[in-house]
Amino acid sequence: MEHNPYDEVHEDFRSLCRAFLEREAVPHHDQWERDGIIDSALWKKAGAAGLLGVDAPAEHGGGGQDDFRFTAVFIEELTRAGVTAPGLVAHNDIVSSYFAARTTPEQQARWLPGLCSGEQIAAIALSEPEAGSDLAGIRTTAVRDGDHYVLNGQKTFITNGEKAGLVLVAVKTATPRGAPGISLLVVEAGTPGFSRGRRLDKLGWRASDTSELFFDDCRVPVANLLGRENAGMGYLMAGLPRERLCISAVAVATAEKMLADTLEHARNRQAFGQAIGSFQHNKFVLASLDTEITVARVFFNHCMAELNAGRLTVTDAAKLKWWTTELQVRVADSCLQLHGGYGYLRESSIAREWANSRVQTIYGGTTEIMKELIGRSLGL
Repeated sequence: MEHNPYDEVHEDFRSLCRAFLEREAVPHHDQWERDGIIDSALWKKAGAAGLLGVDAPAEHGGGGQDDFRFTAVFIEELTRAGVTAPGLVAHNDIVSSYFAARTTPEQQARWLPGLCSGEQIAAIALSEPEAGSDLAGIRTTAVRDGDHYVLNGQKTFITNGEKAGLVLVAVKTATPRGAPGISLLVVEAGTPGFSRGRRLDKLGWRASDTSELFFDDCRVPVANLLGRENAGMGYLMAGLPRERLCISAVAVATAEKMLADTLEHARNRQAFGQAIGSFQHNKFVLASLDTEITVARVFFNHCMAELNAGRLTVTDAAKLKWWTTELQVRVADSCLQLHGGYGYLRESSIAREWANSRVQTIYGGTTEIMKELIGRSLGL
């Protein structure tokens, strides 16, 4: 089936991504996995290569390409190279999309050059110890005090939290009627009252630093407000389809890679005098996975085209996110089983993908929340 949505310019960008990752990331990745964090030098090298801020305005060092296909290509090449993706994706697309769409000209001039060059690393801080998928349940507050907001609260599970120089923080602010609204504030590294907690010890995505963040009477200039006060929930709802498309890009690309690796193994691994892929059960498992992954790819390409056209709905993004990530987990489990004992070794590619895959159904909104959103769209 022909389902290639990319033009020549995207394939040229793919070649750039592939060469960069093979040169600058692959040789060091095992060490980053052991360290639990990516070397800061990679960000600056990626910026110099033109791989950061692809959709940011050219006058601020970006690529000026508001086309999600470039993001998808970068994610596919990260996956192909086996390089930890969440930190780069969060910086390069999820956070940057808010900066590109919601900032003033003064804020863009202040922040975008550093994000595009890799001198600044970005993070988005939504989740809290008592609020994950339920954004309305956040407790971190920001109280206006003259030309500043005073922040108090805690965030957790923050990708890039340890090294981020710019953190987009969702906070509760008071509306004119007294009811709490949500606003988005950019907290810069070194701001008094802003501190980082421990690096969280995760099952997978070992090289992607994930941290706790604390705000104790943290004074943030009003000039760091993103968009309008109390409009943050609307901004987040508008941004979530793109974030979920990013997660699905990882899911589909990873499922394709795992299947390709397992097919190679099934053709070459012998048992009882024949290739294990020739046994009917294994053949049927692989045939089913191939079919489902093809369907997922077609649906992903459709949603990508809808996002580029400004039509991707919250409901369709939810459908795509839960279906592709649950598929990724099932593919990982089936492929590890077909690799046998070798698949259970930590050094094996399929073992790493199995561990990395599990969180995909959790972050960006759990599968259960995605189904709740879809159910509401059905009038239930």
